[in-house]
Amino acid sequence: MIKLRKHLSKSDIKELNSKISYLDFELSKKSKVEVIDDQVIFVDSKPFFFYYKKRIAPTLHFLLEKPDSLQKVTVDMGAVRFVVGGADIMRPGIVSVEDFIEDDLVVIVDENNKKPLALGLALHDSETMMKMDSGKVIKNLHRVGDEIWDIK
Repeated sequence: MIKLRKHLSKSDIKELNSKISYLDFELSKKSKVEVIDDQVIFVDSKPFFFYYKKRIAPTLHFLLEKPDSLQKVTVDMGAVRFVVGGADIMRPGIVSVEDFIEDDLVVIVDENNKKPLALGLALHDSETMMKMDSGKVIKNLHRVGDEIWDIK
């Protein structure tokens, strides 16, 4: 249930643009931007961003519209149900990765459809990750079917 809804001013939008510039995306001054419960940022009535430890992260709704905004980590089909269930990503389930560094946000996609399943935080850089045989490599921050995905 939504408790607090705040519309952002043009200066707030300008500041937000500086924080999301890593996504190669810029909000228009004409965009209707609202912050819901100081957690989720809606752009033109769509949940596009959320706060994770004072960092602004894209939602899967955003990534579906702008699929090349983040580096991708591809998981095998056996890992999909676990990722969508909220599990962190383990090394054995990874098929391929694009280049990234530790603490980067990455999008998790499945090997067949290449559609975003989850947003994760890299616990290792891509090169180190691919050399590993086992272990947790990405923290699952947001996934299809969670509260951010379902927010209206």
